[in-house]
Amino acid sequence: MTPPLRLTLLAALSLAALTASALPASAGTDPWVRAWGENAQGQLGNGSVLAQQTPAAVVGITRDDVRELSGGGGGAAAAANGFTVALLNDGTVKSWGNNATGQLGNGTLVAQSFPATVAGLSGVSEVSAGLNHALAVKGGRVLAWGSNASKQLGTGQDTTNPYKAPIPVQSLDKVEDVGAGCDFSVALRQDGTVWTWGKGDNGRLGTGNNTTRETPQKVPDLVDVESVAVGCDHVLALTADGVVKAWGKGAEGQLGNDTTADSNKPVDVAYLDAVARIFATSASGFAVLDDGSLAGWGKNTDRQLGDGTNANRTTPVVLDTLKGVQSIAGGADFTVAALDDGSVIGWGANAAGQLGDGTTTNPTGTTVALPPGSGITHVATTVTGKSAFAY
Repeated sequence: MTPPLRLTLLAALSLAALTASALPASAGTDPWVRAWGENAQGQLGNGSVLAQQTPAAVVGITRDDVRELSGGGGGAAAAANGFTVALLNDGTVKSWGNNATGQLGNGTLVAQSFPATVAGLSGVSEVSAGLNHALAVKGGRVLAWGSNASKQLGTGQDTTNPYKAPIPVQSLDKVEDVGAGCDFSVALRQDGTVWTWGKGDNGRLGTGNNTTRETPQKVPDLVDVESVAVGCDHVLALTADGVVKAWGKGAEGQLGNDTTADSNKPVDVAYLDAVARIFATSASGFAVLDDGSLAGWGKNTDRQLGDGTNANRTTPVVLDTLKGVQSIAGGADFTVAALDDGSVIGWGANAAGQLGDGTTTNPTGTTVALPPGSGITHVATTVTGKSAFAY
């Protein structure tokens, strides 16, 4: 027989999920983090495992609570491993979704469809979710948890077992930001250098070879980096002089250097000047320029670049119809963006409802998930999946 306390807790969670989901998505007063798309692993955090074609509230987390949210994993059917981590403004971290490799950091391998606090983790300044692991920065040090099968946790420890709680990454301090990719990790230090570890295939570590590394290594000849953006198999870095560097897999043009070759060391993304911000989706890249315009490159087979074609782009193309972009994220075959008017739009594939427009129809242009005035300033997606978040 179920104990009364558990019944009470389950009832409360169900009521919270239903109440939050019923709130009007268009209202400027709606405070909730929103999520939509695939949900088989509970990665949308609404207390269910049902797919969602329109933005539904994440249980118990308001936008004002969240400093950063990062979606991890993805994939379909039996291979699905979508999960989410959220850094709150008080320095604590919540997680939800798949947990087969301990990527929720809660000491178990049990999945959960609603947010729960990662025990013992506080004072965190940055988080990032990868394919099956997660990273956090605390006091300039990096903590990692989840799968270590490709040495992506950077601990120098056993790679055969998942790590179900955060453990320190070796020999790295004064870290400003982190990015978790598909089986590898990236850290930006305060001195503008970039360090990588984990799986070295496709040259994604940028160290001049394809060697897998179990502890952090400095990316050679790369200095004055102001920000990094990590895709599934490639990395973008923005330098202080506005140049965008890229390395890793290049088969879909995601390095932006007019080839489809991989590169195990940083190369210049071509034809970009005065770049203000960079974003990496699963296999594409985007840059917001100083004049507010947007450029995109890389994989485009599902129209996820938004350039009106379905051809991969090996160099950046300016997207004239996309203005006022504040934040961009993208999964396996789609892209979403938060605009400066508070709206959230999307483009690309939509068979799983990942564009959040209430349909499963693939559009030829952009669709609207949340209208102007929604209060949204950031978006995120699962790395290789079809789930999206707005906060």
